[in-house]
Amino acid sequence: MAMGSSILLAGPLDTLARLRELAVQPSFLATVGFSLARIMSGFVVAYALAVALAFLARRLPLAGTIVAPVMTALKSVPIACVIVLLLIWVGSRRVSAIAVFVAVFPAVYFSCAEGLAGIDPKLSEMLAVFRVRGVVRALVHAWPSVLPHLVGTARNVCGMAWKAGVAAELIGSPRGSVGERIYQAKILLETADLFAWTIVVVALSALCERLFVSLLSRSDVPSRRLALVLARGVRAPGGGGNALVPSSVTLDRASIGYGEIAVATGVSVDRGPGSRTVLTDRSGVGKTTLLRTVAGLQPVLDGQALLLPPTVSVVFQDARLVERLTAVDNVLLVAGAPPEGEVREALGELLPAEALDVPVAELSGGQRRRVEIVRALLCPSAAVLLDEPFSSLDERTHREAAAFVLRHLAGRTLMVASHAAGDAVLLSADAIEPL
Repeated sequence: MAMGSSILLAGPLDTLARLRELAVQPSFLATVGFSLARIMSGFVVAYALAVALAFLARRLPLAGTIVAPVMTALKSVPIACVIVLLLIWVGSRRVSAIAVFVAVFPAVYFSCAEGLAGIDPKLSEMLAVFRVRGVVRALVHAWPSVLPHLVGTARNVCGMAWKAGVAAELIGSPRGSVGERIYQAKILLETADLFAWTIVVVALSALCERLFVSLLSRSDVPSRRLALVLARGVRAPGGGGNALVPSSVTLDRASIGYGEIAVATGVSVDRGPGSRTVLTDRSGVGKTTLLRTVAGLQPVLDGQALLLPPTVSVVFQDARLVERLTAVDNVLLVAGAPPEGEVREALGELLPAEALDVPVAELSGGQRRRVEIVRALLCPSAAVLLDEPFSSLDERTHREAAAFVLRHLAGRTLMVASHAAGDAVLLSADAIEPL
C-alpha cells in the first residue's frame, strides 16, 4: 500500500481476492492436479527406490561403495542445470517428476543409510542365530530403526520436492501446470497471481508433507504385523519342530576368543547328542566365549569345533528382545508355526497372564528373562545354549524356570553357563570345567 502499485507489489487483500477468483475457475483443479500428480509421483518413487537401494547397499557393501560417489554428485549438482538437461532429453511435461526425483533421491538414501548403520548389532545377531529370514528381520528390526531418520528427512525433502518441481515447470512451462501459470504472471506483471499461486504451492506442500509423514510414521505397526505373518508362514532352512536330531558338541584342544585374541586355550569338550551340561568355571575365564563358539557365532582360533546339525537356540547373557513386540509375538517370531494357544500356554507357565500382551519393554528384568527362556525352548533347534539364564530370577522363579527347561527340552542337547552351584542338580546335568 505504501508503494501504491499492485503491479510492483500486490497487497494481501489483492492477493486473497485473486486467489478466490482462481479457485473457482474451471481450470484450477486441473492445473493443481497436473503439478500434484507429477511432483508427488517423483517424490514417492524417489523415496521408495532410495530406501530399497540403501537396504541393498547394507546387504552388499560393494554396491554401497559404488553408489556413494554417484549420490554425492547428485546431491551437489545445481538443480537448474539438471532441469535444463532434462528439458533437452525428455521434454517439458515430464521434467518436473524427474527433477523432483533427482532432488529427493540422494537425501533419502543417505538418511536411510545412516539409520541402517545405527541398528542394534546384538539384536541382529540374535535374529540370525534363530534363523529368522532376511525380509522378516528387515521388517521387524531394521525398518523401526531407520523410520525416525526417514520421518525427519520427509519433513525436509517434501518442501524441497515442491520447490524443485515448480522450478522445473517454471523453466519448461508445460501447458496446464502451476509453473506455467507462475510464468504467465511474471510475463504479464500480475504479482497478485504470482502470490496467489505461491500460496497454493505452499499449501499443497504442507498438505503433502503432513499426509506422507503421518502414513510413514504409522508404518511401524503394519511392518511388525507383516513380519509375524511371514515368520509364521515360512521357516528358514534348519527349522521345523523340536524333533531335530540332537547335536553333539566337540572341541579338541581348541583356542577360543575374539579376532586374534585368545580368551582360553587347550579347550576340550566332548558331549554326545542329548547330553546336558552346566559349565561351572569361575567368572571371566571364557564360558560365554565357549557358548558363542559352539553356536557358530565365531570360529575357533586353533584346534577344532564341531556342532551337528548346526541349529541352536540361545539365551544370551544380555537381554535381546524386540522391544515393541509382546512376549507372545517375540516367541512367535522365531518359533515357526505353532498354534498361538500353545505359545500362550508355555509363556503362562512362567509369566502372569497380564504380561503376555504388552510390549516387552514394559516388563521387569526377570519377566523379560523368562520370555527369552521360553523363546529358546520353543524354537526348533538341535541344541539349546543358555548363558546365565537364571541370573535375574528369585529362588522360586529360578526353580520354576529350570523345571520349564527340562519339560520342554525334548531330548535336545543342553549346554548352560552358570555361576549358581545348584543348577547342575536342577537341570539333571553334568557339571564340568572345560576351561
